[in-house]
Amino acid sequence: MAGHSKFANIKHRKAAQDAKRGKVFTKIGKELTIAAKEGGGDPNFNAKLRMVLEKAKSANMTKDRIEHAIKKGTGEIAGADYMEIRYEGYGPCGIAFIVDAVTDNKNRTAGSVRAIFTRCEGALAEPNAVAWNFEKKGVFETSKEGLDEDTIFEKAISAGAEDVQDSGDIWEIVCAYEDFEEVKSGLEESAITLLKSEVTMLAKTTVELTNVEDAKKVMALFDKLDADEDVQEVYANFELSDEVVALLENE
Repeated sequence: MAGHSKFANIKHRKAAQDAKRGKVFTKIGKELTIAAKEGGGDPNFNAKLRMVLEKAKSANMTKDRIEHAIKKGTGEIAGADYMEIRYEGYGPCGIAFIVDAVTDNKNRTAGSVRAIFTRCEGALAEPNAVAWNFEKKGVFETSKEGLDEDTIFEKAISAGAEDVQDSGDIWEIVCAYEDFEEVKSGLEESAITLLKSEVTMLAKTTVELTNVEDAKKVMALFDKLDADEDVQEVYANFELSDEVVALLENE
């Protein structure tokens, strides 16, 4: 999973941009609504809602906005009837993509996602065409300040994590999806301050892009999918060489 750390640099930059536009809050709001609709509005009895609440807190989403989204899901406030849809496809250089969407209009979203793939030299694929290469994992981030490699590794493994990765100025801690809440509690009990905690999809095998033009094409597809109003998350199995990351960040 070494490539995840390099790719994280791009994701972090995009997350900061999205937060300024309020896009992150809109997407998390939809997730909260669906989670509450499926399992009720009490996080004590709804594991999915608990996980989305963690994402909301990490993004500094306001309490009022969180409660509003949950009440939409429980029916206390009128709202759109959302459904979750997953798309799979291939981008430039044969990169595998998974696109998770939340929509109130399946035909609109399907047409939009298909058009984005086509315009960016990609194509949609059949269900499970690429999903086999991805695993649902829990990922936590903490600052490196005051935490050397031996210390963070020992605390992470003791909490039940699978791996610790060096991602620039932060440590990334990875665990099995099923162990997310247990590992989170263990890290907090070890006085680890978490900057972010989320459930995501990580690729089992990745393709490293060492050519900046190839990287631009793949990132263009990633960016356009991520910008679609119905798309919640975009996952892909590429990693960027350090040289390509530096070039992209300086543009």
